[in-house]
Amino acid sequence: MELFDAIASRSTAKSVAEPGPSAQELDRLLQAAARAPDHGRLKPWRFIVLNGSARESFANVVAEARRDQISAFTEEQMELEREKIRRSPSIVIAACAVRRDIAKVPEIEQVVAVGAAVENLLLAANDLGYGVMWKTGVPAYSARVKAAVGLAADDHIVAILHLGTKVR
Repeated sequence: MELFDAIASRSTAKSVAEPGPSAQELDRLLQAAARAPDHGRLKPWRFIVLNGSARESFANVVAEARRDQISAFTEEQMELEREKIRRSPSIVIAACAVRRDIAKVPEIEQVVAVGAAVENLLLAANDLGYGVMWKTGVPAYSARVKAAVGLAADDHIVAILHLGTKVR
């Protein structure tokens, strides 16, 4: 696919289904993401791939984060939150900005670099024929969720990416 065609044809998937990217395709997507520009060559991004039981653990932590926010959160609402994470067929990727205190490269530039890395991944996924949903919401800002994926409270979850075959 030509670059301008990839850009023009890329859009957020409304939903995704099986199959998701293979391990080799996922590796290609992460390599594309890692080619993003970033001031100081810090590579401030971390892409955390959550499959199988890791995805289910993440879904539970996300539901708990919502309950932290709303004390009267019911078990039915907790399950709806878990389903939001389970909506991708096999892969959820948390795209994270791991902050470094470097005066020459302010935090905003580090976060924007992660956004550029995410865009590279989105374009690469489109080129391979996959759809992606970019989500944030409560999980992206929760210290509990950040800790669950190995981040410090002042790091950032920039995107929770759901990958799979576009459902038309």
